[in-house]
Amino acid sequence: MSEPAGQNLPEPWLRGTLTEVTPVIRGALHALELAEGDLWKWCHPLTLEQLNQPVCGAAPVTFHLRHIARSLDRLLTYAEGGQLNEAQAQALQSEREAAGSREEVFEELGAALERSKARLLALQTTDLGAARAVGRKRLPTTLGGVVVHIADHTQRHVGQAITTARIAARGEIS
Repeated sequence: MSEPAGQNLPEPWLRGTLTEVTPVIRGALHALELAEGDLWKWCHPLTLEQLNQPVCGAAPVTFHLRHIARSLDRLLTYAEGGQLNEAQAQALQSEREAAGSREEVFEELGAALERSKARLLALQTTDLGAARAVGRKRLPTTLGGVVVHIADHTQRHVGQAITTARIAARGEIS
């Protein structure tokens, strides 16, 4: 996937886009658009070595990129009313593995963001107050709660990835 357009535009939520989408879903979609732009700007230029390098004892950039991609799939499964399958559980276990190539990491991330946008759009006619259960313990929440968490969780890891990327790019690794 190439670098997203619009690097000099205001943040997605200020562009007047997706006005036909319900507000909560729109907010999550805008968060994913912002994540995509920021991750390509700050993380895509790194070498494979920089992407895989733990920084100051923190997880490497590749962990955050994989975690964003794979947690979107997991969270959207819960949002859709499902529970995780074996492949999703195995993917969770491999998030900390070093990436074999930059391309593989960014292709996985780009594809996950695109699939997630489509899955979010498919939820916009569903009642946001509908009950949902998360995790093995089936903790109670609502569809709206999961959708908001998708935006929050994604942005949290984007921030961590960017901070780690900036340190790795300077070679200030210990």
